[in-house]
Amino acid sequence: MAYSKKALATVDPVWETVRSDALQMAESEPLMASLVHAGVLHHSSFERALSYRIAQKLASPEMSELIIREIANEALTNDRSIGAAARADIVAVYDRDPACHAYIQPLLFFKGYQALQCYRIAHWLWTSGRQDMARFFQMRTSECFGVDIHPNARIGRGIMIDHAHSIVIGETCVVADNVSMLHSVTLGGTGKADGDRHPKINEGVLIGAGAAVLGNITVGKCSRIAAGSVVLANVPPCTTVAGVPARIVGEAGCAEPSKSMDQLLGRIEAGE
Repeated sequence: MAYSKKALATVDPVWETVRSDALQMAESEPLMASLVHAGVLHHSSFERALSYRIAQKLASPEMSELIIREIANEALTNDRSIGAAARADIVAVYDRDPACHAYIQPLLFFKGYQALQCYRIAHWLWTSGRQDMARFFQMRTSECFGVDIHPNARIGRGIMIDHAHSIVIGETCVVADNVSMLHSVTLGGTGKADGDRHPKINEGVLIGAGAAVLGNITVGKCSRIAAGSVVLANVPPCTTVAGVPARIVGEAGCAEPSKSMDQLLGRIEAGE
């Protein structure tokens, strides 16, 4: 069957899969039907469903759901890269998190995914000169999800934040594409100095639970940071660091740590 260019342009595999998941969820658990209809099936696009979900989570007596939804719609309409990144994030969660069994689950249930999308709206506000509103989004995201990402931080696409409790990402931090991190990760500064003071995390990096990466340092492409480590110096590409302070204990062990999610240190890396 031949498809026109217009038809091909409207193909949205992530959105169609989310809708299919929603129909299946409503059928298998009728008590969820109203939620999936309001949150997914009622909407004409992934962007509209995402803005609805963001507004549901961030609304408060200080800012109505309607206003937040209008802001999110504005951001997603004016910057299509936000929706593209949100789709890539869903695929990343589905591929890397063994607890994720459907594309709809991050959108409805996973606070790491939801918090990241709220940050993306806040970042758009910040770069559009609406810094006070961006700070409001940051505050509400922290209150709702326990995830504190400064709106000026730059975060790529295909990001997976697993569990997402007590995540802190500072103002001048840069996180490249296809990075995975677990709960209680801090990407922070080292004191009161201002300016460019936060880590730069390259593509494909895996950051274990409870790790802290501090200062204006670089973590090289496809490296691993072991759980509980405190990283205070640059990390070469394709290596594993562990300890307090962290030191190189071996190679990364695979080509793409952020995708394999392998956090075990081998015998050589452990010094055996």
